[in-house]
Amino acid sequence: MRKIRVISMITLDGVLQAPGNPEEDRSGDFNYGGWTAPYFDDKYGKVMEKQMKPAEYLLGRKTFENWENYWPEHADNWPGINTGTKYILSNTRTKTDWKNTIFLKSPADIKKLKNSEGSDLQVWGSGKLIQLLLKNDLVDELMLIIYPLTLGAGKKLFDGGAIPAAFALTESTVTPSGVMIANYKRAGEVKTGTAGA
Repeated sequence: MRKIRVISMITLDGVLQAPGNPEEDRSGDFNYGGWTAPYFDDKYGKVMEKQMKPAEYLLGRKTFENWENYWPEHADNWPGINTGTKYILSNTRTKTDWKNTIFLKSPADIKKLKNSEGSDLQVWGSGKLIQLLLKNDLVDELMLIIYPLTLGAGKKLFDGGAIPAAFALTESTVTPSGVMIANYKRAGEVKTGTAGA
């Protein structure tokens, strides 16, 4: 069985829209695209380099279309991105010229993929897909890259809710620029009690 690992860049108020550049996703009159740029430093770069090793990917259609227009020509910056299999959840796309791409239609397809043999799956961007995965208890690990700013507006990671679920912190790093990178793995059900008792 494969694990599904979500890697998400978010602000303190949970915005994940357009972290990479001003034109990445302007929907909803979003004017803060590229909000991660001021926070890059060597320590952050080393953490991200580790995440960009060859892998297999599970993506939503919009993220895929951004990648499809960029990464095939810039693969020197992400070794293995062209050779790694990319699984895309889409109701509208069925083909692409980008090699090693497979289109999925439903959460049932994702469950079947998760239960198959193969590499773990990385989810980048893909806000609506992440929400779908969280609602269906399909996320095994979360890597939240939390930036020290709030934006107030924009697409948020946990919009639409998630099922109650416990996660355990497995690793964390804070960069000199104040970015907190926290790795969590699924840890069963939510436990409750009385604080301090």
